[in-house]
Amino acid sequence: MTLTENLKAGNQIQNKAPAYVMSIRNLYKSFGNNNVLIDFNLEIEKGEAIVVLGKSGSGKSVLIKCIIGLLTPDKGRIEMFGKNIPDLNIAELDKIRAKVGFLFQSNALYDSMTIRENLEFPLRRHWIEVSQQEVNTMVLEALDDVGLKHTIDMMPVELSGGMRKRIALARTLILKPEIILYDEPTTGLDPITGKEIIELIREIQQKYNTTSLIISHDMNCVRMASDRIIILLDGRCYASGTYMELKQNEDSKVKQFFE
Repeated sequence: MTLTENLKAGNQIQNKAPAYVMSIRNLYKSFGNNNVLIDFNLEIEKGEAIVVLGKSGSGKSVLIKCIIGLLTPDKGRIEMFGKNIPDLNIAELDKIRAKVGFLFQSNALYDSMTIRENLEFPLRRHWIEVSQQEVNTMVLEALDDVGLKHTIDMMPVELSGGMRKRIALARTLILKPEIILYDEPTTGLDPITGKEIIELIREIQQKYNTTSLIISHDMNCVRMASDRIIILLDGRCYASGTYMELKQNEDSKVKQFFE
């Protein structure tokens, strides 16, 4: 092979190298004698949808809180956008959080605010310099993404559970995040509404090429929303694979989730 051919082959290999938007390495977190995360490792590629599956109390919520800086790990690295999250101060964390959307399990809408005001809040919170006209356009676009433009001047209490979940997702989308973290997105929803939310999550991912990290124990969500599933067991990334790969896995600790 000539030098030119060697260089071309090398470039092709480099071009195929995955672009990790999040890298978690050797993560540990304990509360007293309770070791929740033990040498947890995970790398996520851009545009990938990862579902973290685990039993109640397995550390799923602790993991997501460490990722967004609400908890500080005892040891390890959480790298996003070239920064190690545990090393950042509040101002630096805020800059990162502007690129990371978080859909709360409880939706966390402000009951005293209209839907418009709820969606405007992240723009004020992150000190985004935009005109009121631009704000209006961003709010309408986010509501259009979730099919609820007509609710703009309504109050959260006037909406159904599924609609409030959609509004919470619209608020998450307002800053056009590169990564979205979902905490049990279908909890408390009936099966049909839950399916609609999962389909919406996939539509958003495909439209904006967002990277999704989804915490869930809803197997319909796990099956429909995931490109790859991580089983969090005994504080570690115990197994990783597609839904069908893990469903066909003969390991009894993996099979218990798919029976």
